[in-house]
Amino acid sequence: MSKKYLRQRREFSPTLRKQIVGLIESGTLSVAAASREYLVSTTSIYRWIHRYSTYNKKGAVLVVDKDSESKKLEQMKQRIAELERAVGHKQMQIDYYEKFIELASDEVGEDLKKKYESAASSGSSKTRKRFPGQ
Repeated sequence: MSKKYLRQRREFSPTLRKQIVGLIESGTLSVAAASREYLVSTTSIYRWIHRYSTYNKKGAVLVVDKDSESKKLEQMKQRIAELERAVGHKQMQIDYYEKFIELASDEVGEDLKKKYESAASSGSSKTRKRFPGQ
């Protein structure tokens, strides 16, 4: 192979490397996007991340706060309980309305649920003719 086809060796300053790693850490750039933008291999970028990352410092300890995790879990449990109460309340309303319709049907002597169920559930032109205000 002749020399003109060999790739020219490029050096990136430590400052530029740190800047690229910072962009990746902040989420501004992905490794693949940085590779394309700066014309450098992803392998090199991963080496830079290993060397210059603020999260990869020797002796640095990553602390996961158990209290915050348990607090988050407790908040999620409370939210689930709220939603379950809301669903229960809505189910009680549905049961109430169904019982009301049943009692009204007995009073009128006609099955109101059957009579109006198809009209209420479909958006057909028949419904619009039967209930013009809707």
